Amino acid sequence: MQGMKLGRWLTSVLFLIVATVNNAVGAFVGVNIGTGVTDLPSASNLVAILKAHQITHVRLYDANEHMLQALSKTGIEVIVSVTDEEILGIGKSASVAAAWISSITIACLRPDSYTHLAVYKRQHKALVASNLNFRVKISTPQSMDIISRPSPPSTATFNSSWNSTIYQLLQFLQNTNSSYMLNAYPYYGYTKGDGIFPIEYALFRPLSPVKQIVDPNTLFHYNSMFEAMVDATYYAIEAFNFNNIPIIITETGWPSFGAVNEPDATEKNAETYNNNLILRVLNGSGPPSQPKIALNTYLYELFNEDKRKGPVSEKNWGVFYANGSSVYPLSFSGSNLSNGNSLGSFCVAKDDSDTDKLQAGLSWACGQGQANCVAIQPGRPCYSPNNVKSHASYAYNDYYQKMHNAGGTCDFDGTATTTTEDPSYGSCIYAGSANSSIGGRSSSSTAIGLGPISPVGVGAGLNLQVSTFQYLISSISVLSALMMS
Repeated sequence: MQGMKLGRWLTSVLFLIVATVNNAVGAFVGVNIGTGVTDLPSASNLVAILKAHQITHVRLYDANEHMLQALSKTGIEVIVSVTDEEILGIGKSASVAAAWISSITIACLRPDSYTHLAVYKRQHKALVASNLNFRVKISTPQSMDIISRPSPPSTATFNSSWNSTIYQLLQFLQNTNSSYMLNAYPYYGYTKGDGIFPIEYALFRPLSPVKQIVDPNTLFHYNSMFEAMVDATYYAIEAFNFNNIPIIITETGWPSFGAVNEPDATEKNAETYNNNLILRVLNGSGPPSQPKIALNTYLYELFNEDKRKGPVSEKNWGVFYANGSSVYPLSFSGSNLSNGNSLGSFCVAKDDSDTDKLQAGLSWACGQGQANCVAIQPGRPCYSPNNVKSHASYAYNDYYQKMHNAGGTCDFDGTATTTTEDPSYGSCIYAGSANSSIGGRSSSSTAIGLGPISPVGVGAGLNLQVSTFQYLISSISVLSALMMS
């Protein structure tokens, strides 16, 4: 978690595996599953909970054979961790690494499945020997702690004490076309920030003009600390002259309960953060500096872990209780937000609007405005007619329906207006329409499993081509892995 000390980061190694049945991965929100739970459900019951809540990506912290077998039959993507006891053996010996890989793949895969693994040099050699290296991606989850002064994002750099190690990691990620894995916790950024940032900024809430967070060097506006953390990491990577390394957020979340000295750990804040996060991620766009790369994210975590040590808040990051009931209302598909138009009006582009202004408004709505622009992508129900006015109308309205009650307006630099006439047509159903639950808005399947999802005007989303089953192994400690190679 974000509070993990650098010392532990340097001495622990965590290897992970990811499996998927999708042919392409677009924007998705998964969930971490810890086992420090007194009444942890059985593997079959846990899978039932995941299915009931349309959760398609999970991350485990140990390679439990029963869980792997139960999940292997579901199509749910799975990240599996190597325990501390297994770390040294795997890191020192290629044969041990190969045996571990073999045992996990046997537990998870059908004989005809393909694999996609991410490990460090020792494990990579084992994969090369097994002719799996072309389907291998190698990475490591890292805390924001290794980035010095992350604000403003454009000036962020990694801690100089680890320059050599970080350089080797980034070089490895770029050479293998792998992703950088980031653990980003705005909860800690806010609570440890001594009032520097407003809580709205941490919770994805709209900011008033006087509270807008603007990077003075790029003039990018940041509507959430989450996006600023991701962008800070991109800039830190860029400072080493590496480009085209996408980021996956392997942990983020908000605790729903804390001690007296943890006043911001509340159920309401947790509900607000996680629901807003899901909406933001599923719109398919990236942060301001990398709008083409989706913010694929894993929530921390599925259940409250009552066995965890530390502050009260450490035990209360879960979004569900062990019996499957929700700690607070949460939708992993974001589909519970606009069934029927409670506003009585729609927001659409004006007929005589300047094309450049429309394009700018469209880009903003699909990016920083967090509109869900899946339906206006090629091949989707609202792509035709393929013109900026039609696409802007859809994006403007999606933003307006979600954000009106929080202060969002239908203006977009004078290019938008409200109407009481439903602009839906054919199979293109606008947010707020009486038919919006069956129309152009994304369901969990379209938002998570059917390819790249990014806003028109911002660019195509990251398209990670994968085979039928994929695996991803990663390590928390760059230093340990490199030293053992």
